[in-house]
Amino acid sequence: MKTHTVNTAVIPATKLEEDSYDWWERHEQVLRIKHEINPEIVLIGDSITHFWGGLPVSSSRHGTGQAWESVFAGRRVLNLGFGWDRTQNVLWRLDNGQFEGLSPEWVVINIGTNNTSDTENARSSTAEEVRDGVRAVVERVRQHAPSAKIILMAVFPREESPEDPRRKLIGRMNELYAELAAELGLIFLDIGPSMLAEDGTLPREIAFDTCHLTEQGYQLWADALSKIIGKKSN
Repeated sequence: MKTHTVNTAVIPATKLEEDSYDWWERHEQVLRIKHEINPEIVLIGDSITHFWGGLPVSSSRHGTGQAWESVFAGRRVLNLGFGWDRTQNVLWRLDNGQFEGLSPEWVVINIGTNNTSDTENARSSTAEEVRDGVRAVVERVRQHAPSAKIILMAVFPREESPEDPRRKLIGRMNELYAELAAELGLIFLDIGPSMLAEDGTLPREIAFDTCHLTEQGYQLWADALSKIIGKKSN
């Protein structure tokens, strides 16, 4: 196994990968609208969060939006999900204005799955490296919004087979995430078991490409979040 002297997961980085949207334009959209929204809830993540819904409006959305409405209807929500982002991309965004001046009640962090990818632009990370990247994200959030309650999501299951090496890496990451949450006083939320079939496989009815969620998958997430943040009272 390779060892690395520098943990790239904790070094802030701008856009690394090409995706179906303009990374820089979405960043500028966030800076334009964040104070107008004055969010009660901020979601921080990658494409799984990005393509769920909310503001800034995305040109691509997975699912029908019903799961989003079931948990966030009537709430002021800022979606800081950016497709293909790793922890290092989130750190750059938080260092460059996306959270500045915000004081949400809730912050939901769902990041790390793309750190398991090895591309020409960025190597894959070890579980310990990703954990340290998430720690740095939490530190940034608390610098800006010390009173916010933070929900740290376990990385969702990925790949169909429970024996897939990426699935096992994610399992180890989630063990470290749980320990980190206990150390830092975060709410750790793991919906992975509810997403899997009895034999441990990941059904495409939940994650259509064994990574990104369907509406059914988003509803599992929405239901779990609702139990923590509650519904908006009118």
